[in-house]
Amino acid sequence: MEIVRTARSLRAQIRAWRSAGERIAFVPTMGNLHAGHLALVHHVRAGAGRVVASVFVNPMQFGPQEDLASYPVTLEADKAALNAAAADLLFLPAMADIYPDGIEHTTRVVVPGLNAILEGEHRPAHFDGVSTVVAKLFNLVQPDCAVFGEKDYQQLLLIRRMVADLCLPVQIHSVPTVREPDGLAMSSRNSYLGAAERGIAAQLYQTLLDVRAIVEAGECDLAGVEQAAVQQLREAGFVPDYVCIRREADLARPVPGDSALIALAAAVVGRARLIDNIRISVA
Repeated sequence: MEIVRTARSLRAQIRAWRSAGERIAFVPTMGNLHAGHLALVHHVRAGAGRVVASVFVNPMQFGPQEDLASYPVTLEADKAALNAAAADLLFLPAMADIYPDGIEHTTRVVVPGLNAILEGEHRPAHFDGVSTVVAKLFNLVQPDCAVFGEKDYQQLLLIRRMVADLCLPVQIHSVPTVREPDGLAMSSRNSYLGAAERGIAAQLYQTLLDVRAIVEAGECDLAGVEQAAVQQLREAGFVPDYVCIRREADLARPVPGDSALIALAAAVVGRARLIDNIRISVA
């Protein structure tokens, strides 16, 4: 696996691969890789000519009270994992490559609507940071396709919308959430969990399973189901931000006749803020 740190070196290698007729797949990450990240690499490794991964902890998507300073950095382990997963190139950009004039003076990419609900309501400006950095990385790597995990479902929809709105020639693939044996969605922030908190954390997925079972059994009072799920999380030891049932296609509030729904949740336990989701099919 080749490791490059500058935009110039990256573009030189991409040009060489393009000249040879190679397709390029891209896996953007913030590092501290786990099996969920590697599932993204394996997904595109099976279908693309060349696989490019990046590690860049993007300060623009962290709020002033969030965990940028303590976000786990495990670069040597990340390099070894990507190499073992047969990535062809690891891009490690410097801040100057992504924000040459600093974050305050950078051009921003904003996806209205999706950037302000759910996660966007609880983390203002987070998704503007995500869409901006992903657009910049797409322009640097110029991939044919890029892959994202479904655990960050709102992020996935936001990036798909951005790509469509900006007419970017990038196919967006998704990979189902990778879970621990007890159902906890794999996340870099799981490393914040102590032993007691780790036991509580698994109840987030169980709560979503309960929501799905209730709605698929015919319950139509979705607001009541959401409120009960929030209380269930509180009783388990979480500080919930939300449990919401939305339309899967666009995260709008469901209306009668909608059959493909998704329940999304965010809750804090200890130092870890966890998110998860589960699809719901209504007959």
